[in-house]
Amino acid sequence: MGRKFFVGGNWKCNGTTEEVKKIVTTLNEAKVPGEDVVEVVVSPPFVFLPFVKSLLRPDFHVSAQNCWVRKGGAYTGEVSAEMLVNLGIPWVIIGHSERRQLLNELNEFVGDKVAYALQQGLKVIACIGETLEQREAGTTTAVVAEQTKAIAAKISNWDNVVLAYEPVWAIGTGKVATPAQAQEVHADLRKWVHDNVSAEVAASVRIIYGGSVNGGNCKELAAQPDVDGFLVGGASLKAEFVDIINAATVKKN
Repeated sequence: MGRKFFVGGNWKCNGTTEEVKKIVTTLNEAKVPGEDVVEVVVSPPFVFLPFVKSLLRPDFHVSAQNCWVRKGGAYTGEVSAEMLVNLGIPWVIIGHSERRQLLNELNEFVGDKVAYALQQGLKVIACIGETLEQREAGTTTAVVAEQTKAIAAKISNWDNVVLAYEPVWAIGTGKVATPAQAQEVHADLRKWVHDNVSAEVAASVRIIYGGSVNGGNCKELAAQPDVDGFLVGGASLKAEFVDIINAATVKKN
C-alpha cells in the first residue's frame, strides 16, 4: 500500500475576498489527478475558511493554519479545535516554523496542540524543521528528531498526521533544499519514526517537504522516495500550484 501523495497550500496571512475568489476559481477549473492519486488541502486565513469551503470543489479540502491548545474559553484572539470541527474544517496546520520563530511556540507546546487537535477529530499537518544556523552546525537530524519526539510523546495514533519537513532557511527565501538534501532528512525522519514509534507508522506516515517549492522544482523533489508531497507557501497563491499538484503523477510512473 503506497503512501498517497499530499499537496497542501498554505496561504499564510494573505488575501482579500476578491483574491480568494480568483485562487479558488483557478483551483476549481484545474485538471489534476483524482483523489486516488493525490490529496489536496488548502489553508486560507481563519476569516476566509467558511467562504473557501463553500466555493471549493469537493475533492479538495480546507485546513486552518493553527488552533488553540485546549478547549475554548477566555483566550482572546485564539480559535479552538472544536470551532473548526463545528465549521466542518477537517485539517489544521500546527507548529509552522513562523509560529515557532515569531511566536516562540516551543516543541512541547506544539506536541500538546497536535494531541489536542487529534483528540477533537481534526487531521494535522505537523511542521518541523531546522534554522540555517542549525544546519550549518550539522545538527539538522538532532533538531528535527527532537521536534518529532515532542509530538510522538503526546500521541499514540498517527493515522491522521502528516509530517511536514520545512527547513526554516528555505521558507520564502527562494533557497530550496536540493532533492538530495530533502531526501536525506526525510529518510532520517522515517528511520527515527521506525526506531522510536513503529515500523508500521514509519511505512505509512506521509512526510512532505516545504520550503520554496514551485512549478520548476516540484517534479524532481517529488521523485525522491521519501518525499510524499509538499506544503507550499507563496506558490499556492499562484496558478503554478496546479503544476505542483500534478507532480503527484511522478510517483505513479
